[in-house]
Amino acid sequence: MSDLVNTILLGIIEGITEFLPVSSTGHLLIAEHWLGQRSDVFNVVIQAGAILAVALIYRERLWQLATGFAKPENRDYALKLAVAFLITAVLGFVATRLGFKLPEKITPVAWALIIGGVWMLGAEWLAAKQPDRTPVTWRVAILVGLAQVVAAVFPGTSRSAATIFIAMLAGTSNRAAATEFAFLVGIPTMFAASGYELLKALKAGGGAHEDWNALAIAFVVSLVTAFVAVKWLLGYIRAHRFTPFAIYRIVLGIALLIALPAGV
Repeated sequence: MSDLVNTILLGIIEGITEFLPVSSTGHLLIAEHWLGQRSDVFNVVIQAGAILAVALIYRERLWQLATGFAKPENRDYALKLAVAFLITAVLGFVATRLGFKLPEKITPVAWALIIGGVWMLGAEWLAAKQPDRTPVTWRVAILVGLAQVVAAVFPGTSRSAATIFIAMLAGTSNRAAATEFAFLVGIPTMFAASGYELLKALKAGGGAHEDWNALAIAFVVSLVTAFVAVKWLLGYIRAHRFTPFAIYRIVLGIALLIALPAGV
């Protein structure tokens, strides 16, 4: 029973944190120190649930882009999504070939949470001084692609935080427009990364000893939780800033740094 509860808790944590600007990788790494280490297959499966939730939320927008490619505005937006994705895919592949591996220690995550929170406060302040602009420029698309790579290299950074705030500072100062582009480009990026990791894990025999019932439960929990969390976030940011998320990151990071020397 305790293992089932832990599985559900990890699914909830993934669902809540994957697209909120607080770092899902960092939170899962922290949670696994208390709830038990999970396999790469497990982490990929619960991430896929969160990604599917966002794809469902944006299903009408995705359908509009797919079926209306002949319209200049749709074609331009879709091409910018494709460029951002390709930049991330190519540089991510290079990082993988170079043998890059995410650290599994709490200290760098804590510092990334703090630094990212301070950066979010500064970026929000700078973006507020810009005129409200919704168009996504080519500069925004390129920088968002690069930001995804940075977030992948440093756990605790948060892919959504990096991409949203880069978009806001690079020209798409409207929070809702920046968030939409960041989330849409995250769908193919994260599906591709998850698919690659899953195939690699299964090829290495990682699925032989998996509890697939537990994986199915975690997937559904992550999907439902992410759907609710992202729906709430999209409504929240229309009238509110990201400041509470930045403060949460800083407080959590400081708490972790204080707790670590005490052996907690």
